[in-house]
Amino acid sequence: MMDLLKDLWAFMRERKKYWLAPIILVMLLLGMLIVFAQGSAVAPFIYTLF
Repeated sequence: MMDLLKDLWAFMRERKKYWLAPIILVMLLLGMLIVFAQGSAVAPFIYTLF
C-alpha cells in the first residue's frame, strides 16, 4: 500500500498534477465512511446521501 502511495505522489510531483490530491483524499474519506458505517445504525442515513 505504501508503494502505491509513493508512486502516486511521485507521479503528481513529476507531472505537476497537485490538483489530484484533494480529489483522492475526498474519495478515500468517503470510502472509509461507508466501510466504517456499514455495521452501525447510521448506515441508512449515509446511503441516502449517495
